[in-house]
Amino acid sequence: MKKRLLLSLFACSLNVAHAEMPAPVKEEIRTLLSRLENSGCEFNRNGSWYSGAEAKSHLLRKLDYVDGKFTVKNTEQFIDMAASQSSSSGKAYQVRCQGAAAVNSAVWLKSQLQQIRSATR
Repeated sequence: MKKRLLLSLFACSLNVAHAEMPAPVKEEIRTLLSRLENSGCEFNRNGSWYSGAEAKSHLLRKLDYVDGKFTVKNTEQFIDMAASQSSSSGKAYQVRCQGAAAVNSAVWLKSQLQQIRSATR
């Protein structure tokens, strides 16, 4: 009986520790990733270049994973935790647009995020 009660309390504490990502944050991240998808830019992950659509798909999977483990409080946290480097190799992701030099994805994504926020004010 005591063991069952302790397991129940532990399970409850796990549920309290992880809250749902706020809907506005999730929507802002999806808007940001759609902008990447439609940008015409390429996304470098672990030495290979991918289309914006492939990048969006990959980062949405990482969003689902991160959201299942942590409470993502804002879009910047998502960029820092999941969209700036490979979790397997630790290499920084990069974005390259129309023949311009590649930049770290965190820089590109945060710049786009500022534009999105400015447009909604």
